Amino acid sequence: MQRRFNVTGLCYPDRHYMVNLDSRLAQIKEMIDFGDYFVINRARQFGKTTILYALRNYLQEEYNVISISFQRISTVNYQNESAFSKVFLEEFVSAAKNLHLIFQNDKDILYEIRKRIEVECNLNLTEMFRLLSEVCAYSKKPMVLLVDEVDSASNNQVFLDFLGIMRDYYLTRRDRATFHSVVLAGVYDIKNLKQKIRPDSEHKYNSPWNIAADFNIDMSFSILDISGMLKEYEQDYQTGMDIAYVSAIIYEYTSGYPYLVSRICKLIHDNFIKKEKRSVWEKEGILSVIKELVDESNTLFDDMKKKIADNKELKEVLYAILFYGQSIPFNMNNYIIEMGVMFGFLKREEGKAVISNRIFETMLYNLFMSEELLHNATYHSALQNKNQFIKDGQLDMDKVLEKFVEHFTDLYADNTIKFLEENARRLFLLYLKPIINGVGNYYVEARTRDMGRTDVIVDYKGKQFIIEMKIWRGSDYQKRGQEQLAEYLSAYHLKKGYLLSFNFNKNKTVGIHTIQCGDKTIVEAVV
Repeated sequence: MQRRFNVTGLCYPDRHYMVNLDSRLAQIKEMIDFGDYFVINRARQFGKTTILYALRNYLQEEYNVISISFQRISTVNYQNESAFSKVFLEEFVSAAKNLHLIFQNDKDILYEIRKRIEVECNLNLTEMFRLLSEVCAYSKKPMVLLVDEVDSASNNQVFLDFLGIMRDYYLTRRDRATFHSVVLAGVYDIKNLKQKIRPDSEHKYNSPWNIAADFNIDMSFSILDISGMLKEYEQDYQTGMDIAYVSAIIYEYTSGYPYLVSRICKLIHDNFIKKEKRSVWEKEGILSVIKELVDESNTLFDDMKKKIADNKELKEVLYAILFYGQSIPFNMNNYIIEMGVMFGFLKREEGKAVISNRIFETMLYNLFMSEELLHNATYHSALQNKNQFIKDGQLDMDKVLEKFVEHFTDLYADNTIKFLEENARRLFLLYLKPIINGVGNYYVEARTRDMGRTDVIVDYKGKQFIIEMKIWRGSDYQKRGQEQLAEYLSAYHLKKGYLLSFNFNKNKTVGIHTIQCGDKTIVEAVV
């Protein structure tokens, strides 16, 4: 069977191109060998289900592994202890039967559990755990329980009681047989589930799962991970791609987010098959599918948009980072930061909370700006005149800045300094969007985003443009900005860059001029 890139459901090594999981599985096994109970909580489509499936197979020689998913347990089964206990035991027995568990003394404990399910009308959690303890006692190998989609159990007290009893068995496991290790997987950690059920401050962080060990294993894909996957693909299709270069570009835009990596590869492959051009695995082809990905509606983006709509404070933090350049300390004790990390929006970088990757960043810019496009004069001005900015099929960035200066001066020169400082860069992005829309893409460099400086990188038909946007802070500060831009251009192997200075002094000179900084040419626009 021909393998393919997969972005839906489980990944199987014999059917899909996927990264090698051995190092991650070995690290997780170390935790299990030690007897840890822990939660793998990562954002949507981060490979949690795939890692659990691989882990089950990885552990089977040394452990009896029971792998179940709470997604198979319907809402009605959480109404009371009896309903939950019965369906949980049914799933447990089914998983154990499939593994052909062998018990000591030939005791058929699974048969006894099935009989209890059939005849017991009011089976409760306490009795259920006594049965599970018996299973663990008679098992010839240590028992490991893997539970996927624990989010499906949110908003109900029965699940919390289930965790509480399991915690008690964990604490007394020298006296009573129980699972050697338990691994739960989902987006929400157990503390957040508690928060959703009991929002009052008294119970918000009183988690029944405080026995959990920290799970700090990196599940994102490294450049080497991506290269390994592409090497297998290249053996089948022989595109002649530069694997190291392609892997680096994909990582640069995704920061190794598993779904995004696989989605980009799938889109490129689809173009390769459709167009029969090996060049799609080169820079222009990659940037083209990244543009396609950012603009599409997919299950991951739809879920993220819903999270933003449901969490006003999270939206405000994301907006402040993106448009105001606010430097927000990364502190997981701040529940908004914790939420942003949990849902995949934020990560830690040099002690600050930043957007997780360039693709999410651009998606968020587009989302936030789409809410005001219809009523924004900046956007419509660029939209009406967008054809003048394309010369010989390529973007004329000099012309873009020239016209933006004219437009900005006409519309906003009389606004307050506070308004301009807070909105100047957002207005430029609104002006830029319709010009490159459908062909090009842009992102804001997180390392340079602050209240004084923001670098925008525009990708257009394989060509890159760097525009540094700065608030005017004096001539010395401006000179340092030119030097910083020149250094930045060297990192991108470019000879020409753009400096957009927002100067709110009354005696400023508005317009465009060219500066030579070493071997770099800088076009500066002052508004």
